[in-house]
Amino acid sequence: MSAGLDPAIHAPNRLQMCCMLAGVDTIDFATVREALDVSESVLSKHIKTLEEAGYLKIRKTPSEGRVRTWLALTGAGRKALKGHLAALRALMAGAEGSVA
Repeated sequence: MSAGLDPAIHAPNRLQMCCMLAGVDTIDFATVREALDVSESVLSKHIKTLEEAGYLKIRKTPSEGRVRTWLALTGAGRKALKGHLAALRALMAGAEGSVA
């Protein structure tokens, strides 16, 4: 992978999830699942990858007899996303004159 691109973030669903989380403190699991239009199992795998990288914090709270899962980017996750987006911008800038 190109220098600066983070493989934990780079997958399209994980990148979209990190961008969603960058704008807020927390988002619930169901909102992310609906926005990404993926199954619970697919989202859970992406969450696990980001959590193992230290980029995502998970909090579970009881709500109406069920447990609700909340997701938040960690400080390391915000820093990694910022670096990943900078690397994407650099790649795009290098390609701008080459694409017709």
